[in-house]
Amino acid sequence: MNEQDNQMAEFEKLKKDILSKALNKEAAERLGRVRLANPVVAAQLEVYLVQMYQTGNLKERVNDNQMKKILDVLTAKKETKIKRVRK
Repeated sequence: MNEQDNQMAEFEKLKKDILSKALNKEAAERLGRVRLANPVVAAQLEVYLVQMYQTGNLKERVNDNQMKKILDVLTAKKETKIKRVRK
């Protein structure tokens, strides 16, 4: 294993530890379902939760309703408006 593999393994262990402390049972189950359905969104969610935990912004364990709200924000579709200019 090279240095980068070691760092990735350390980060995965740290992430797992933090998520086990930050999420209640229902929220952890939802994260697992999101990971199966959409791994990219799950990765974004995990990074977001780890950052929130590390900065002290999570005062209590995240429950399922809070997880739904976070997912809504992360997966919100950006509305695109196209304006046509006529000459």
